[in-house]
Amino acid sequence: CRATMISPRMIFIPIVRVERFWCFSLSVNLLRDIELRPPFVDDAAPLAAFIRECAPLEPNTTYAYLLFCTHFADTCLIARDHEGIIGAVVGYRPPKQPDTLFVWQIAVHERARGAGLGSCMLWELTNCLTSDGVRFVEATVTPSNTASDHLFRKFAEQKVTICERIEHFEKAHFGSGSHEAELLYRVGPISNLTKENEST
Repeated sequence: CRATMISPRMIFIPIVRVERFWCFSLSVNLLRDIELRPPFVDDAAPLAAFIRECAPLEPNTTYAYLLFCTHFADTCLIARDHEGIIGAVVGYRPPKQPDTLFVWQIAVHERARGAGLGSCMLWELTNCLTSDGVRFVEATVTPSNTASDHLFRKFAEQKVTICERIEHFEKAHFGSGSHEAELLYRVGPISNLTKENEST
């Protein structure tokens, strides 16, 4: 990926404006102001606060986001407008699966939902990581999370690949609470190929 603006803490992901992307389905009102970039340490506290506003995602400690914004910044992405963070992908590469991006959380602020920002963030992050050997995207999704189900199925279709759903974490694994079971979604193999590229 070629950066238009470079930060010394940035390895793979350029700071770019959304209007430069493939995802032209984003609403015109959003296009003008959104910037995508990897997170920095100063983003951890705002990111934790942002996730708390994005039910049904489970909030975590600020320290957890400090680790993602430093140790795993190259596999995370945030979207910002003039008001602050409006979207984020928080992920990592499992040590025994270096060819896989595991998406721990993906969130879009309610004021930006329905505009394609989730797909755009996932697309941009994986396009940068495929040059470093990433070939699969994984995430766990509860059966009731229809938005994430649609997101990963659509992503697989756009990448001209398959989306497997595999039983993974059972309800009992979460203890005595009311947490649903979680299915493992595995998308891949992926490349920078799209349906549009395939037809040309």
